[in-house]
Amino acid sequence: MTLKLRTGVSCADTEYGIALLDEDSGEYWELNPTGAQVVRTLLAGGTSEEAVRELTGACDVDAESAREDVQGLIEALDSSGLVER
Repeated sequence: MTLKLRTGVSCADTEYGIALLDEDSGEYWELNPTGAQVVRTLLAGGTSEEAVRELTGACDVDAESAREDVQGLIEALDSSGLVER
């Protein structure tokens, strides 16, 4: 599954990770470096499994935990109205 930011949502790199700004509501979300890596992978056209592989390669995490984290982040972004699938 790949993601696309909804129209009106912008993404900016920060010192800590990335920030997502909903220009319509003025709300923003900060993602830590791990969350940023997942979002960058998905926005670049990668699948959730590719994001899992990147996490397990870069972090001390097993595939099952990484898969749960990736899915949880996708669900949070979706329920916040920040992305389109």
